[in-house]
Amino acid sequence: MSPASRLIIRQANNADLESLVAFSTAMAKETEGRILDQARLREGTQSLLGSPAYGFFMVAEAPGTDPPQLVGQLMITFEWSDWRNGVFWWIQSVYVDPAWRRRGVFRRMHDAIVSQAKTDPKVCGIRLYVEQDNRTAKTVYQRVGLAQSVYNVYESDFVLAKQAISKKHSRTRKKEGL
Repeated sequence: MSPASRLIIRQANNADLESLVAFSTAMAKETEGRILDQARLREGTQSLLGSPAYGFFMVAEAPGTDPPQLVGQLMITFEWSDWRNGVFWWIQSVYVDPAWRRRGVFRRMHDAIVSQAKTDPKVCGIRLYVEQDNRTAKTVYQRVGLAQSVYNVYESDFVLAKQAISKKHSRTRKKEGL
């Protein structure tokens, strides 16, 4: 039995707050070179945990640990589709602890989300976005059956656009002509 097959995949709760914040912090730094405002991130995470109409977090928990050790997370938010008269579940804030990567953690969380979504007749599909240069993540998403959409995402970010990204990430993006 693989370690991932023994994981407990469950909806996050308030007791998971610090792990969720730590994972989101690490994910932003790793994928975009961003240093997130910890107070804002903690408040945003608490807001989602307390507002099921906005979405929810799913976590992967290693069995038999006390206190529980979380090894992965993803966040689900909702988008109404008038074309489909249903809701897309958007997968966001995906993070797997580096020690648990390439062991099926995301696949287990994804499978749980797909199973849960298919039981709700109002859910019409699952979507996610990925940082354009994150080849590793793109490969993982394709392996679980997600396909690249015909859409590109555009945004006006009123919060993070004002923050400077780390110098290392900035130099890398300049070198790549971005």
